[in-house]
Amino acid sequence: MDDIDKKILAELQKDGRLSLTDLAERIGLSLSPCHRRVRALEEAGVIADYRAFLNPAAVGLNFSAIVFVTLRVTDRAAVQGFEEAVAQVPEVIQAQRLFGDPDFILHVVTTDLQAYQKLYDYSLSRLPSVQRLTSTLVMKNIVQNRPLPL
Repeated sequence: MDDIDKKILAELQKDGRLSLTDLAERIGLSLSPCHRRVRALEEAGVIADYRAFLNPAAVGLNFSAIVFVTLRVTDRAAVQGFEEAVAQVPEVIQAQRLFGDPDFILHVVTTDLQAYQKLYDYSLSRLPSVQRLTSTLVMKNIVQNRPLPL
C-alpha cells in the first residue's frame, strides 16, 4: 500500500458515496488508475464495506449500554457458542473479545431502559456460558465512527 492508496482510503472514509470521478480528482489521478486501485483495495479486503452511518436517536434508539461479560468457562466450545449466539442479538451493535477479565465487551442499543431490561433478562443473561454481566450506561458519545488514522 502506497501513499496514493492511503489518500484513496482517507477520502473514502470521509465520504463513502464519493464518485470515482470526484475521488480521482481529489487525489490527483486519472479515472482509470483510480478505479483500478479502488477495485484492488476492495478485492484485497482493505475496503471491507460501504454503508450509511445512522443517528440512533433519529431511529428511536435512545438508550446505550456497555455490557462486560464474564464466562463460566473459556474453552473453545464455550467461547464459540457465546460468540455465535451474541452475533444473533440485533441490539448488540459491537462485540469484542478481550484478554483478561472480563471476557467480552458488548455495545448495546435499545429504545429505552425498559427495553434494555427486557433484553438483559430474556436474551443477554441467557447467552451460553455467561457467568456474570456488568452493565454501565452511556451518558454521552464523544468520539464515534472515527476514520482510521492512515
